[in-house]
Amino acid sequence: MGKKKHSTGNVSKGERRSSIKTSNRDPGQRLLNQMAALEKGKNVVFTIANPNKNETNKRFIKQRVSGREWLKRGDKFKPASGAND
Repeated sequence: MGKKKHSTGNVSKGERRSSIKTSNRDPGQRLLNQMAALEKGKNVVFTIANPNKNETNKRFIKQRVSGREWLKRGDKFKPASGAND
C-alpha cells in the first residue's frame, strides 16, 4: 500500500458556530415535545436527576419510556375529563 495523498486545499478556520448547536428550545418546550411523542406511541428518553446520591459521578440518568407501554397504561396517568372544571 502506498501513502495516501492529502489535500492542499482550503482548511476551515473554525471561526463560526455550527447552526446545529444554536437551538432555541427551552427545557419546557422539550418536555412538551416528549409528551406529544408519547401520545403518538413513540419511544422517549427522559433525563432525570439520579435518585442514588452515592453515585456522584452520575448526576443525571436517562430513563427510556416505551410509547406502546405508555399508551397501554396511559389511562391511569391521564387526568379524568372534567377534573379541571
